[in-house]
Amino acid sequence: MDTSDLLSIGVFARRSWLSPRALRLYEQQGLLVPALVDARTGYRWYRPEQLGTARLVARLRRLDMPLARITAIVAAASSRNPAGNSAGNPTGNSAEAVALLDAFWSDEEHRVAARRELVHHLRIRLLGEEGDLSMYDIQVRDVPEQLVLTEQRHVRVQELPAWIDEGTGRLLKAAAGHGDGMAGPCFIVYHGAVNEESDGPVEICLPIAPGGGAVEAATRVEPAHREAYTRITKAQVAFPQILSAYDAVQAWTEREGAVPLGSPREVYFADFTAAGPDDLCCDIAQPIE
Repeated sequence: MDTSDLLSIGVFARRSWLSPRALRLYEQQGLLVPALVDARTGYRWYRPEQLGTARLVARLRRLDMPLARITAIVAAASSRNPAGNSAGNPTGNSAEAVALLDAFWSDEEHRVAARRELVHHLRIRLLGEEGDLSMYDIQVRDVPEQLVLTEQRHVRVQELPAWIDEGTGRLLKAAAGHGDGMAGPCFIVYHGAVNEESDGPVEICLPIAPGGGAVEAATRVEPAHREAYTRITKAQVAFPQILSAYDAVQAWTEREGAVPLGSPREVYFADFTAAGPDDLCCDIAQPIE
């Protein structure tokens, strides 16, 4: 067994900034496969050319990136290597590898932003009456009568995001064959509390223009009304921090002596999927007399 041109696992670990234990794990994942394994002792040897991939893995792990995403980035970064495998030395970040890295970091920024808003929500809860809801700017507007496509279901908070995505998709498909399609922002009406124990019901409403012909969805008329509302960012939409915005609207109606009329709702006036964590995209609204 000629190992003169290879690096022992100990030397490779020191030069790659990875521990021998980590190297064995990455071998099991097919991420960093040794160039040679002694059949008798199980001792591992690596090619010097593999150091580039190993150091890339080490840097990605410092971002707390899951191994599945690291594997995808390493594969993309190595795609131009003549060896054509992730054990080779990356010749440089391909556009695909950079796109995968950007996607990971975007997810991380959304996660951190949501956690930041959760901390703010918890501070308000822990301070009780001293909690600061003044950060929410409450406005009032008149909403005209609307014809809406509608889908309603009893759903708990764990199932809510998936059902909203699926239900909105069904209503958008139905609206596409109706005249000019959507005639206003989609809104979600909470006819009852939604949390780990309560299941609403919840209603998705998609406004459409009248007179566009039959549609393959239930419809109803949303009456004209006045509503108090506050505008929040995508990060603030996450549960349970969104409850602070609902609390702020409710506190305003009580302070102003306004009479609630109907159920509270979330009005999504911007593309939620494309929005960044700090982009305004949703109104928390309460119809009032």
